[in-house]
Amino acid sequence: MALIEEGPYRKWQYKIFSATWIAYVGYYFGRKAFFVVKSAMGETLGINTIQLAHLGTAYLVSYMIGQYSSAYFGRKLGPKYLLILGLAITFICNLAFGFSNSYWTIMLFLIINGLAQGTGWPGSIGSLAYWFKRKQRGSILGIWSTCYQVGSILATSYAAYMLGQYGWRWSFFGGSAIVLIIWTAVLYLHPNRPQDVGLKPIADEDEPEEENELVEGDDKKGLGWNKEVIFTIVTMGLIYFGIKFLRYALWSWVPFLLNNNFGLAGDDAGYISTVFDIFGFAGVIFAGFVSDKFFKGRRSFLSFLMLFFMALSFVLMYTMGSTSLMYFTISMGMAGFMLYGPDSLISGVGAIDIGSKRGAVVAAGIINGTGSIGPIFQEEIIGWMYEKYDHALTPIFLLLLIVASVTAFITFILWFRSRKSTVKL
Repeated sequence: MALIEEGPYRKWQYKIFSATWIAYVGYYFGRKAFFVVKSAMGETLGINTIQLAHLGTAYLVSYMIGQYSSAYFGRKLGPKYLLILGLAITFICNLAFGFSNSYWTIMLFLIINGLAQGTGWPGSIGSLAYWFKRKQRGSILGIWSTCYQVGSILATSYAAYMLGQYGWRWSFFGGSAIVLIIWTAVLYLHPNRPQDVGLKPIADEDEPEEENELVEGDDKKGLGWNKEVIFTIVTMGLIYFGIKFLRYALWSWVPFLLNNNFGLAGDDAGYISTVFDIFGFAGVIFAGFVSDKFFKGRRSFLSFLMLFFMALSFVLMYTMGSTSLMYFTISMGMAGFMLYGPDSLISGVGAIDIGSKRGAVVAAGIINGTGSIGPIFQEEIIGWMYEKYDHALTPIFLLLLIVASVTAFITFILWFRSRKSTVKL
């Protein structure tokens, strides 16, 4: 990887990149099975659509709380131990899902799993913040952020395969086995910060030296954020609300809709749903390199352009996707490419750029925590709309189009304001 530093930092940057990339892939093996097996599990246990929505909501509410709490615990524990703890808990929860026969047991462990899953993104971004300079972050995180497309594709396909071959319980058992393997790898590979391996902090030329001096558990220096930084982080959180509303709407309901509205088998529905993430993989790499090479680290305008075209993809889904599997799949792929780029720029590299090294874990926790409120709303709203409108898809797709358009507009405001602000994004 040409963007990795030369000299003594080189091997450690490879390790931190690998450890966090693998870790976040592992989180997906602990979260995706529920969304893939929704229909089969509901049929077996007598859980209806509204109750399935309630289960999804319970997970997403606790996931949101986990994101916010990670902003605090990440500074106390350090990013490595935040990841290790989160993966261990999600391993246990997935074993419990596989043995569960009760709606309320599943509800309980979904709540616990959501809290654990909330540690993944802040822990990973907090780890990377100390190891890469600003001029590297767009490209590095553009490549690194493929972890949540690869993770989603592999975890969804794996859960679909286990569902088709052995039944829904083995989707959870199989996922927990992968999580355990990845937990072991992260424990070995993760080097934490440069100071912890005898190296000097990696600092940007325009970055205060004290940014690198904070140790885990020391909050006395504070974050050093002014009003402009706070406003920008809150606005980024609102944008991420829309992005995650849309992302989780497709993650959570596409296999269900393909099974129930288009008549596909459960495993085939799971496989086709990965189109969204496959195209998202390309979108993340594209956005990372373009933001560094052509936009010189200014991410907001590129995010606006991609979200604008994402809204157009939902126009196609609304007008033609409800009656045609082909057009639905095409629009889903377009949406994935255009959504995932801004997703990584806003929640990943943007959180580091705006929050600074010292505040990267906190900024990532706030942005992702606010964003994670979006999936909570979509789960209940779409579940209700599906029953209210007699399983029709057009009203649901109109909702997605409206959310996509509003999200693009807020991103335009962020870019327009940042041109004259002291906080550049």
